[in-house]
Amino acid sequence: MDASNPIIFYDIASGPPVIPYAPNPWKTRYALNFKGVHYQTVWVELPDVASVRNKLGAAPVRAHKDGSSFYTLPIIKDPSTGDIIGDSFEIALYLDRTYTNAPLLFPPSTIGLQAAFNVQVDAIFTRFVILCAHGLPFNSETAEQSKAAFLWRAGKTDWEDMTVRGDERVKTLEAFKEALGELAKFYRCEDGPFLEGKTRRTRI
Repeated sequence: MDASNPIIFYDIASGPPVIPYAPNPWKTRYALNFKGVHYQTVWVELPDVASVRNKLGAAPVRAHKDGSSFYTLPIIKDPSTGDIIGDSFEIALYLDRTYTNAPLLFPPSTIGLQAAFNVQVDAIFTRFVILCAHGLPFNSETAEQSKAAFLWRAGKTDWEDMTVRGDERVKTLEAFKEALGELAKFYRCEDGPFLEGKTRRTRI
């Protein structure tokens, strides 16, 4: 890819100083770095994510409990092809299809397994977001709007309710550990410790 025509990567902005912190955009950032693709980051404030997706024509890929659209990042826009993709897993597949001179992110024979693993990761970390929500690095200028969105999704009214302490935190951590144990079953291979046994794919 021509460095003068980079992929546009939309990531969630933190409070100043702006740094990457959101898990799903981090997946895409790692994938772009791994593939060695030139890209430019556009930082988006959390309250602006829905309008940015709509402006780009990137349909929502998730839904709230009530069935309404849940607008999230990452998104990439590839000027060299005109493609716009708004899901971290689909972005990884796109990069493998389009930028074939770089190492594969997913061996073709494992895509079904990778998709199932991705679904489980998203479900578990969404379920236990309360363990880290209180420490998210919101921008002070938009923090109240961002917190209100988190509270609505969690069915709570007070930001202090997004923190678990004492015995409740111990119980929540135990439940999280148990859920991770279920996720770890993907790695239970007789001939090695990795998702593909002895085959290690990560070279970032």
